[in-house]
Amino acid sequence: MVTFLSGPPALGPRLALGALRSPFRRPRPGVAFPGTGDRLVLPGLRVDLARLAAYERVCAFPTGEDSLPLTYPHVLGFPLAMRIMSGRGFPLPLLGLVHTSIEMTRHSALAATGSHELTVYVERLAAHRRGTAAVVVTEMRDGDALVWESTSTYLTRHRTEATPAPREAEPGAPPSAPAPCPLPVLDEWRLAADVGRRYGAASGDRNPIHLHPLTARLFGFPRAIAHGMWTVARCLAAHGTPQAVRVRAEFRAPVLLPGTVAFASDAERFELRGTGETGRVHVSGRVDPLVP
Repeated sequence: MVTFLSGPPALGPRLALGALRSPFRRPRPGVAFPGTGDRLVLPGLRVDLARLAAYERVCAFPTGEDSLPLTYPHVLGFPLAMRIMSGRGFPLPLLGLVHTSIEMTRHSALAATGSHELTVYVERLAAHRRGTAAVVVTEMRDGDALVWESTSTYLTRHRTEATPAPREAEPGAPPSAPAPCPLPVLDEWRLAADVGRRYGAASGDRNPIHLHPLTARLFGFPRAIAHGMWTVARCLAAHGTPQAVRVRAEFRAPVLLPGTVAFASDAERFELRGTGETGRVHVSGRVDPLVP
């Protein structure tokens, strides 16, 4: 089923509704979602240029260009994803749902002006060694042309029937390969305590775990944590990307705010990790140009 929207859903009420419904959702092995494949479509979307500029500033992208950063369509599509995952039929609790990975593909330039069409749907629920993962697809079109697409994996933890002997890959992940060489550290970033609030204001994602230490402690964090998509955006702003590109990133550990992190990269890969030789990896990713 395809549902056309007249405007983007309000994100705040959707997050609140999902939180209220979370205690009544008890995921289990083999849980199903009847709405798998149902699409939300938002035609005629125009980008708010003031919010885009605020997003570019907090993520360190260049400002004033008639193009969208690679990560920005995810921000535009996130309210649609939250409408699906906060809906009555979605079986996984929104509270505790962890964004574990994202793969983004930009096929051609993304104009900041003009109108776009967004499509969001849950492709499937996938068994995971720690619970169940929802695989969410977002697509952006310029006219009939698909110009950008992403696949995000959101994990909810629960008891599983059995733990497989070999470690499972994340849904959609490529086959495992030999461990690559360590990446050289190129810079250290001192992150202010208000990064989560600034990113939340620019993106609309005002999840309390990102805003203040007191609200973060309610969910088990000692301090506020940075948005995962901010960490990816900040890394890609520093790394740079070709016009036609595929990026895959995995979220490995939260970034506490305030704090200091090390950015490491080479021509193909990037990491954000704690400082020092034994720094914990927070985010890792790979940038691959698309071959025409």
